[in-house]
Amino acid sequence: MPDAPMLQVEGLTFRYEDMEMVFDLAVARGEALALLGPSGAGKSTLLSLVAGFERPLSGRVIIAGQDVTAWAPADRPVTSLFQEHNLFAHLSAGENVGLGLDPGLRLDAAQQRTVAEALGRVGLEGLEARRPAQLSGGQRQRVALARSLVRDKPLLLLDEPFSALDPGLRLEMLDLVAQLQAERGLTLLLVSHNPQDALRIAGRTAFVHDGHVLAAGPTAELLRAREPAELRRFLGPDPA
Repeated sequence: MPDAPMLQVEGLTFRYEDMEMVFDLAVARGEALALLGPSGAGKSTLLSLVAGFERPLSGRVIIAGQDVTAWAPADRPVTSLFQEHNLFAHLSAGENVGLGLDPGLRLDAAQQRTVAEALGRVGLEGLEARRPAQLSGGQRQRVALARSLVRDKPLLLLDEPFSALDPGLRLEMLDLVAQLQAERGLTLLLVSHNPQDALRIAGRTAFVHDGHVLAAGPTAELLRAREPAELRRFLGPDPA
């Protein structure tokens, strides 16, 4: 019998202004799935529902076989990474990462080693003492990614965290996420409006439009098929 999905979203409904959203989605353990769609389609709302930052009107969120629909965000086996990296300006890089282990920053020696190892893993070894203002935009996102790693949660939600970076740096960060995902066996859900991001790291993609998942499948096949019509309009003229 195949393993149960890491994430199941079943009949999840949410209303925002005059849009009623209804989501159904399953993500396998260890899978990287991209959510593509136009602005306002509901991609970020879906991530917020999974993370617990928004509460659905009905339906269920099941993570690792447990119904977490009523759980608080802090109790869910989820880490979220956003474009706004949410680093504290008065804390060092090491302290910002340490918040992922203990909000009071009462870290023992083993936890301090974990912080240093996480910063080294994202290419920031030796920069533990620098504050966010002393780091570049890419380095700040690496700090946020390191904080996600020390939380050691099986489901990682990425809401366009690298869209403000230069193209080359964005690709570098996507590659780093893909490498870390493979090493740790993470399940990844990536929100993007850029099909190239999906092709870069997501084996499967779901297309979200007007609060519904209209299509899902292997990324290259989905983008090549250009169906339904809403996806075709989103992608624009066929370069072929």
